[in-house]
Amino acid sequence: MHQDWPALATGLSGPLKELRGGAADVMKGFSAVARAALEARALDTKTKELIALGISVATRCAPCIAYHAEAAVKLGATREEVMETMGMAIYMGAGPSVMYAAQAVEAFDQFRAKASA
Repeated sequence: MHQDWPALATGLSGPLKELRGGAADVMKGFSAVARAALEARALDTKTKELIALGISVATRCAPCIAYHAEAAVKLGATREEVMETMGMAIYMGAGPSVMYAAQAVEAFDQFRAKASA
């Protein structure tokens, strides 16, 4: 195991709480953007989370990978869907995305194992 993704997500809870308290208006605005972006319309929420996971890889954001991999598991994404998403992330992000794609698959697998335990 390269990274303990559930621990990474859990470890950010405290700092994110501090950020929500210290920059309350900004974080409320960010939360409103997230809710609006994730609302199912032409695309369902699972598809939108897979897109977010792919963007997390392409932008090389490890904490984003953790959160969106966990959300993908909760929304019923399959490993095959994650692999196709990683293919698109690699296509869009080139070589560095290959390394982050491997981490995103590892994160998805860990959250899926945790969810079924």
